[in-house]
Formats: sequence, C-alpha cells, structure tokens
Amino acid sequence: MPRVYLKKATLTAKSDASDVHATVQTILNDIETGGDAAALGYAAKFDKYEGPVLLTPEDIAAAAAKVPQKLKDDIAFAHDNVRRFAETQKSTMQDVELEIVPGLIAGQKTIPCQAAGCYVPGGRYSHVASAIMTVTTAKVAGCKHITACSPPRADEGVAPAIIYAANICGADEILSMGGVQGVAAMTFGLFGLPKADILVGPGNQFVAEAKRILFGRVGIDMIAGPTDSLILADATADPFIVATDLVGQAEHGYNSPVWLVTDDRTLAEKVIQIVPSLIDDLPEMNRNNAAVAWRDYAEVILCDNREEMAATSDEYAPEHLTVQAQDLSWWLDRLQCYGSLFLGEETTVAFGDKASGTNHVLPTSQSAKYTGGLSVHKYMKIVTWQRATREGAKPVAEVTARIARLEGMEGHARSADVRLHKYFPEEIFDLTGTG
Repeated sequence: MPRVYLKKATLTAKSDASDVHATVQTILNDIETGGDAAALGYAAKFDKYEGPVLLTPEDIAAAAAKVPQKLKDDIAFAHDNVRRFAETQKSTMQDVELEIVPGLIAGQKTIPCQAAGCYVPGGRYSHVASAIMTVTTAKVAGCKHITACSPPRADEGVAPAIIYAANICGADEILSMGGVQGVAAMTFGLFGLPKADILVGPGNQFVAEAKRILFGRVGIDMIAGPTDSLILADATADPFIVATDLVGQAEHGYNSPVWLVTDDRTLAEKVIQIVPSLIDDLPEMNRNNAAVAWRDYAEVILCDNREEMAATSDEYAPEHLTVQAQDLSWWLDRLQCYGSLFLGEETTVAFGDKASGTNHVLPTSQSAKYTGGLSVHKYMKIVTWQRATREGAKPVAEVTARIARLEGMEGHARSADVRLHKYFPEEIFDLTGTG
C-alpha cells in the first residue's frame, strides 16, 4: 500500500526561510573593511556586550571557578568519549604510496588545517556539548590553532561552562563574540587571531548564511538548517519512549521537524495520543518550541513493511535516525542516508548530542544524502604527491604528450617532450599519436 500520513506537516524547514543574505553580506563587508572596530560595533548592537573580547587566562580561571565540580566531571566524561572516538576515526586515515609503473611512485598524505574556528551557540541554550564536539575534534586532527567563539550574554559574557569546556578541550583562544560578527572575526583574523582555514559548528540562520557566503575563502563543515530527527519503529517499540524521544528533539526549535515512520497503526496512534501531554509537561521555553514544531512540522507515516519504512527514511535523509525495531543488524545494513544512526531503545539521539562520543554536528535538510557529520576528517586535507626516476617518467611522458595534443593543449605536451629529449636524446618517440 502507499504511505499513509496519520499526521502530515503543514510546513517544512524551508517554509520559514527568510532572506537574510543581504543583511549578512552587509555585516561581513562592513567588518572586512572596518576591522576590529566594526566587529566591536556589531557586538555592542547585537550582543549588548562591551566586555573583553579575547578571554585571558585569568578570565578562564574565573569562569572555571563558577562551574560546579559535578558538571566539570560530566564535561570530562563527554570530552574523553569524543576524544577517543575522534582518535579512532583519525587512525583510519593513513599516508600511503604506490609504485604506479616501475620507477614512478605516487602517494597520499594527510595534513591538518592550520587554524580552525569553532562556533559554539550560546543564545537560547548554552551549548556546552558543541564546544566539546568542535574543539576536541580539531585538536585530535592536529590543527595548530583553535579559536572557540561563542555569543556573550549582556550581563555575564560567555557562559562559564562553555568557557571551561572549550578550554579543557584544547581551544587556544576563546572569543567572546556571537553571530555574524564572531564568524567574521575568525575568518578575517581580527583581534590578533590567525585567519581561520575552516569554520565549524552549529548556529542560527545568520551564522549559517555567513558560512555559506564565506565558503571558498574558508572551508566549512556544512551549511546547517533546523535540526531534524526521524524514528523508525515497529510493533515491538515502546510508544512512551518513542513519544519522549520525538518531543526531546522537537524542543530544539519551533521549526525542528520530527518524524515517526512505522508499520504498526496501533503504535502510531498511541504516540500521537501521548505527545501532547509530554509537551505540556516541559518548561515554558522548551514547551513553546516543541508545541509549534509538533503542530506544524511533525509527521507520522504508516508504511506497509520494513522495506518501505527504510525507503521512506532514505528519502527523508534525516540528521538523526533512530531505529526501535526488531533485527537491528538488518536496519544497519539496509539504511543509507542519515547523519547519525541510533540502533535500539537502549540508545537515543540525546546520548549522541551530549556525551556518547559520536559527533553531534550533523547534516540537516536532506544533505545526509551526500555528506556525513563533523569529524577529524573535516579538518584534514588529503593531498597527493609523486616522484619518478627517468626511466619511470618515460612511458608516462609519452602518453601525456599524445593525450595533451589530442586535447589541443600543446604547452602540456611540450612539458613532457622536453623531458624525453633531455633524458633520452638518442631515442625517437611518437609524441603525436600519428605513428
């Protein structure tokens, strides 16, 4: 049977897309021209903050003193998990070399970016976990300089827990500046910072647009939209846990889609029944976000079988994908398009968001069809090299000359010719392909 929508979204993440491009472009232009002073002007305007921009060791120590020991222990736990997982990822990247033909050796070398700029949101929520995810992976990758940037609050600056987390994870500088002005400061190398080679980390639509505009001048992890989550569940799933996980992700923002895909109508109907009461039980800000997200963006989709469920999931290509169903190995082998996968009731997106070790900076808005999330690999350049003996260069030069002339690229052909004539002056070569 075709999919049945027991609940259909009235809006999508793109429905709310407003034209912020002109605003962001203006700010970037002003700051690139006006430098530190322009950035400070925008910080005063948008952040309502006029305190220190680059935190000193004394500022960091003062912030650390405000963080309870239990929270420090929790940050250390999460940092250790993220670090060890990132180290394992890095171990999969190796320098290699291969003798292509006798005497011609080509190789691959991995080189980390020199300077990374890590954006850590600090508006509605203090995203301690984002500091851990972005700074730790940059450190493991081997970036020589890491700047952590986070929006300050008017009365206190950057949240102390964010400062503490960024510091212990390896940030070389902590920039107390948010939004487009923070991104610009890292990109343009303001306040004595090195110019960032890569910008990473989540942010609001203005931060995302700034990264989009700057891409090319700097690398970026991805252009992120509102966070989204999909749950695949069969009749064995616990409807209360399914509903709780949906609501937990809907609280991210009013336009954060959550989707349930199932082959069991009874489960679907129970989840639809349970969700409103779970939303009502949240604190006010969380409740407001989740209520609108569920009302306008959520979907509950009934499929005929698990293959149809998997196909639906791959079409949606969610940022977060949870499977609460039998035969988890089948799902792991079958599913293709997701940012991060959570298999079984015993794990949940919240684990990945905060502390389990996998990274929570993930592709949204169906971009999981072509990319994965943040990892050490994002900070690494894979470059190639080659060297050759004169004998090893000989057959390659002959073929290069003939292909280049076929393409009409005479200058390329002569770069090959000159070597053949120098190294083998007594030989006659067919360098045109005409015999």
